[in-house]
Amino acid sequence: MSDTKKTLTILHLYPRDMNIYGDYGNILVLKQRAKWHGYKPEIIEYNPGDNFPKNVDIVVGGGGQDSGQDKIQADLHKIGPTLQKLANSDTPMLVICGLYQLFGQFFQTQDKHIIKGIGILDIETIAKSERLIGNVTIRSKQFGDVIGYENHSGQTFLNEGAKPLGTVIRGTGNNSKDMTEGACTNNVIGSYLHGSLLPKNPKIADWLIEQAATKKYGSFKPGNIDDSLVPLAREHAMKRPR
Repeated sequence: MSDTKKTLTILHLYPRDMNIYGDYGNILVLKQRAKWHGYKPEIIEYNPGDNFPKNVDIVVGGGGQDSGQDKIQADLHKIGPTLQKLANSDTPMLVICGLYQLFGQFFQTQDKHIIKGIGILDIETIAKSERLIGNVTIRSKQFGDVIGYENHSGQTFLNEGAKPLGTVIRGTGNNSKDMTEGACTNNVIGSYLHGSLLPKNPKIADWLIEQAATKKYGSFKPGNIDDSLVPLAREHAMKRPR
């Protein structure tokens, strides 16, 4: 029997403005798999102007258009120091596409407008005329093959303080030059992969939950989850045309 007293608080950043291409699926997967592992998930939505919660165990954010990034920019910088403290203390985070870019140093739009990031990830993003679209598979040392879908004009380049989530074996990834995808530092993962990411890659969801549970309770004992259909689903996803 699960110990429902053991809660995990999952903070969903900017669901009104940064939640396109099915990224809410990441929240749904974390919620369900946390239950299966024996925890009581509590989902808190944070939008501009809200009070930032005191206790956060996992932070998740999605993608958005340039206009959405502009809308949240001021508020993101307001809560940036708090997010940085959480990142420095190894709070697990997953940020996708638009918020991936804004967790970096800056995002330069095609008209040369600079949207300053909060610098949790040591990355820089510059929008290009070419749009990178299609199914992606990357090879990650930590998670094996990671499957997703990209749709972005921003091209992201990693500096010394960030390491890639993985190496692209199909698709484009961060940019059209170096075959990397995503960026990681501490327990923060940034990625361009929609789809949404976690339903196709439950290993990453379980890792986020494990890091959160271990940090909060000192240990993590995985639940007995029937993932027998996962390999078949992933096999079909990987066969989809680019």
